[in-house]
Amino acid sequence: MDSILVHSLAIKTIELLKQSHNFELEKACWMVIHEHHHGLMPFEYDIREVDETLYLEVLDVAKGLLEN
Repeated sequence: MDSILVHSLAIKTIELLKQSHNFELEKACWMVIHEHHHGLMPFEYDIREVDETLYLEVLDVAKGLLEN
C-alpha cells in the first residue's frame, strides 16, 4: 500500500477524531476510508464496503501517531 496515502489518511483520521468527541478511533478511521473510497463521508445506515486492508493499515498508523 502507498505509505504516503496511508499516513495522510491516518492524519485525517486523527483530525476527525479531535473534531468530534463522539467518535471512536475505529469509526473515525472507517469514515475517512469511506470518504477516500466513495468520494463522500458515510451517512446514517451507509453500508457500502471499504478496502479492509487500507482500513487496517490506516488504523495501525493512526494508533501509533496517537501514542506519540
